[in-house]
Order: sequence, then C-alpha cells, then structure tokens
Amino acid sequence: MWKFSVRRILIMLPQIILLSLLIFIMAKMMPGDALTGLIDPNIDPVAIEKQRERLGLNNPWYVQYVDWVRGAIQGDLGQSFRYKMPVSDLIGQRLINSFWLSVATLIFTYAIALPLGIISGRWNDTWGDRLITGYTYVGFAAPLFITALLMVWIFGFKFGLFPTSGSVAPGLTPGSMDYVMSKIQHLLLPAFSMAVITTVSTVQYLRSEIIDTKQKDFIITARAKGASESRVYNRHIFRNSLLPIAAFFGYEITGLIGGSIFVENIFGYPGMGQLFLESINLRDYSVVTSVVLLFGIAAILGALLSDIILSLVDPRIRIK
Repeated sequence: MWKFSVRRILIMLPQIILLSLLIFIMAKMMPGDALTGLIDPNIDPVAIEKQRERLGLNNPWYVQYVDWVRGAIQGDLGQSFRYKMPVSDLIGQRLINSFWLSVATLIFTYAIALPLGIISGRWNDTWGDRLITGYTYVGFAAPLFITALLMVWIFGFKFGLFPTSGSVAPGLTPGSMDYVMSKIQHLLLPAFSMAVITTVSTVQYLRSEIIDTKQKDFIITARAKGASESRVYNRHIFRNSLLPIAAFFGYEITGLIGGSIFVENIFGYPGMGQLFLESINLRDYSVVTSVVLLFGIAAILGALLSDIILSLVDPRIRIK
C-alpha cells in the first residue's frame, strides 16, 4: 500500500510543477502585471519604472517564476491591490467558508445519492426507478447556475426561509451560538443547490453497479446456498457496488471547485469561488494566480485521494 501511495505522490509532484508553470505563463499574458492597480497612474513614469525594477518585474520571466514559486512555498503570495492586504491572509479568510461549503455539499450529496441509488438499483424497472432516473436526466441537463437561481428565488425570495447572500448575519459575536446558527443557515441553501446537481452522477453510478453486480455469478451462488435477500444485498451486492463510489469521492471534491465558483457568486457567499471571479474582473494579478494554483492543486490532490481510496477498498489495483 505504501509503495503505491509513494508512487502516486511522486507522479503528483511534476504535475504540480507543470501546473504552476502554466499558471504563471498565462498570468503573464494578462494585461498589466502585479504592480498594476497598486500605484497611481499619474505618478511620474520614471518613478513607476524604478518601482517595477525594485520588485523584479523587469527580470526575465524564468527568474520571476522562480521568485514567485519561492515566495509561494514560504507563504508569500503577494499583495492584493483590491483588498489592500496580503493574498495569503485574504485566501485564509475565504478558504474557511469554501471548506465548510464543500463539507456541507458532500454531506447533502451522499445523504441523497446513496438511498436513491440503492432504491433505483435494487428495484430497477419499477415506477420508483423511473422517477429517480428521470430526476438524474434532468439533473444532467440542468446547468448548476440555473438550479441555484431557482433555489434563491423559491426558498430565499418567495418563502424567505433562507438568507440569499453573505455567510453570516451582521452584528453577531464570533463564537456565540447565534453566530454559529447564522453561519449554518447561510450555508444550507448554497450547499443544497450544489448537491441537487452533484448527486445525479453518484446515483447513476451506484444504480448501474448494483444492477450489474446482481447478475454476477457469486450472487447467483449466494442465492443458491439459501442466503436471505437482505444478506445478499447488504453483504455482497451493496458492498461491491460501493467500489466506484469510493473511487469517485476524490473527484467529487474536485467537481465542487467548479460548482462553487457559480454558486458562491449567485448567493454572494464570500468564498474562494467568488474571490476568483472578482479578481478576474478587477485584474487582481496576485490573487488570480494564487487562487488558480490552489484550485489546481486541490484537483490533483482529489485525484490522488481517489486512487488511494480505491486501492484500500480494492487491493487488486495496487501497483506492485
């Protein structure tokens, strides 16, 4: 097991290096640079050029890349001209909100997907299965931002059950029970909106695996030996059908990154996704590169997590 994990980590390291290089090159192609927006454009151009020289912005691109990577390793991601604060502090504030949004979304996703997938797979070709399958087809076709807008209109504006923006009500004392409950209330609707869509792929995977596993020879043998239906499903069919779901878990985390960008913007939820869009619109160079780098590393780590989980539940795929 440890050999497999070490090999996957060694494969991951060049991926992160290549990712950082591509991000840096694309960021250099954006209009302006890290100094843009930090200074008054009416200042003497000679003074601006001296400042650019002092910050190393006139150095060759590969020198700037090495300096950027060295700073990122040390936790120095630059300065945000929009928020007038270090990027690492800004990301630290937003990362907590995005983390809890992702956790809540995963809880909703599996709380919905596992029962629906089991019902649809165990009693396939029934009316219940047709309804669940119809829901997954609609979920595959419906864009996430449309679903989020509908959730805002129905549960936020129409019935007023949930707040429609922010992550906590103003004026509350951090750490108090009212503060915690407000955080949860602001979290539920965005998380549920994402889960409604992310659920459908998990339901389809689980349904297909259960139907396929029901036809395997060892299931027929178990029934022939007189095993009860509940034992057959719980000990044989369901356990084996969870293998692809376990492998898909890491990619679920990766998929949340793209979904959170739209959902956080629609709900005005101050997380990494909203920060990403705001930084692009404002050309906040330092924030854009840092957020994209973190998103990319999260995607790579999600793939690594999926491989490790699958190797734990199915030792046959481990690399010897």
